[in-house]
Amino acid sequence: MLLPARTAVLNYLYGVKNANVTQIMEALKPIYGGELQFTKARYLDHVMTLEANGLVSLCGYDLDEDGDLRMCYEINEDGKNSVEKYVDKKYRSQ
Repeated sequence: MLLPARTAVLNYLYGVKNANVTQIMEALKPIYGGELQFTKARYLDHVMTLEANGLVSLCGYDLDEDGDLRMCYEINEDGKNSVEKYVDKKYRSQ
């Protein structure tokens, strides 16, 4: 079973301390990299939607080597509870 991409982003953040969009995409590339919607803009949208819904929090930001804004996110308790409720244990990031 393939998780919806936004759920996969939340699931990935469940298993790490924090990550930026580039790190999330690198981790999910083996599974989702072949999809046409596998773009930085789409994955930034996923993370920002998760933030707007109160499932992840912005935990830091800086500029990358190209001078572009890089935002780092972490899952919060509501996000963890959602993963535990809706993502089967065999698919959950540890």
